Amino acid sequence: MPPINLLEQKLPYMEGLKARQEIKSWKNYQATPLRQLDQVADELGVSRIWLKDESSRFGLGSFKALGGAYAVYYVLSKLIFEETGEKDLTSTRLRSGEFGEILENVTVVTATDGNHGKSVAWGAQQFGCKCKIYLHAEVSQMREEAIAAFDCDIIRVDGNYDDSVRHADKDAHKNGWHVVSDTSYEGYRKIPSLVMQGYTTIATEIAEQIADIQPTHLFLPGGVGGIAAAVSSEFCRIWKNLRPTTIIVEPKTADCLYQSSLSGQPTISSGNLHTVMACLSAGEVSILAWEILEKTANFFVRLSDSTIAPAMKRLSFENIISGESGAATLAAFTAICSDEKAKELVKIDQDSRILLISTEGATDPQIYMKLVGKKATEIITSHQK
Repeated sequence: MPPINLLEQKLPYMEGLKARQEIKSWKNYQATPLRQLDQVADELGVSRIWLKDESSRFGLGSFKALGGAYAVYYVLSKLIFEETGEKDLTSTRLRSGEFGEILENVTVVTATDGNHGKSVAWGAQQFGCKCKIYLHAEVSQMREEAIAAFDCDIIRVDGNYDDSVRHADKDAHKNGWHVVSDTSYEGYRKIPSLVMQGYTTIATEIAEQIADIQPTHLFLPGGVGGIAAAVSSEFCRIWKNLRPTTIIVEPKTADCLYQSSLSGQPTISSGNLHTVMACLSAGEVSILAWEILEKTANFFVRLSDSTIAPAMKRLSFENIISGESGAATLAAFTAICSDEKAKELVKIDQDSRILLISTEGATDPQIYMKLVGKKATEIITSHQK
């Protein structure tokens, strides 16, 4: 197991506890469901499968609601303290309008593939500051519209996600705006660490929901590495030597974590970043996330886009709505189960207990309909009957 003190340095426990306590105080907070996929477990020949379903998180459709909005709260609280000396501000006071004269002159910015930007925009709207969201060329129109609904400014940027990150950072420095990014880079670590502390909520909820027996294997989505690092680190703290074998899942065309594992240092993706797994399309790792994952991750898996629609459909049969990036963990687990050498390498057998994270619901309903063959609302209606 990685040294706890090393992980504590990267994601201090007390900062995580503070983040979780604040998030749990928000209106409409509730733990997202942990589903048991007994039939899928029988089909794939393992003892048990749990799936953490993040599609309902704060009504935003993804786990990102836990990170971006909390980081906005932190940035605004710090600015108010610097101007007024007010300490330990609650989000309730920020929402009250008490500090409106200060906050109306504050602008937060971020680049996004979709879900993180929605969380930042939601947080900005909640707390009363201005917001600008940078979208690269591949972000779908429906995801843009979902973000714009939170009264933010949308700025389209040529290129890919990493280009939009650099563009947002450059504009923020020029205009005195505040970057609230979920990826860390040289000279920028504090805010991404707080975003990740928000994500640790997922792990603590799961630990409470799995009271009797721990999973043997954990599948986590890649991207820049934020959620994978946050959840794997927190499970190391909670379960210590009983922590599960941890497998990180990425698209073949956006495999920066896989490439980093080969080189032993942060390395860019080998592909062109074009993938149906839009929210996992990252060319460059978060430096902070990599420093954790190089200690907590056991295996890295690259996925073809062709594996995603079948996984989404299979989950729909279980009345679970999982988007293109959310279904990647089931797709990876299914792919490993179809390859005896891979199963043996990862040590998956009939006694294995699998934990999957489905990070999003149908965040683009049109893409969901195209891949699954039915609307997400049809699945919900069918489940309610």
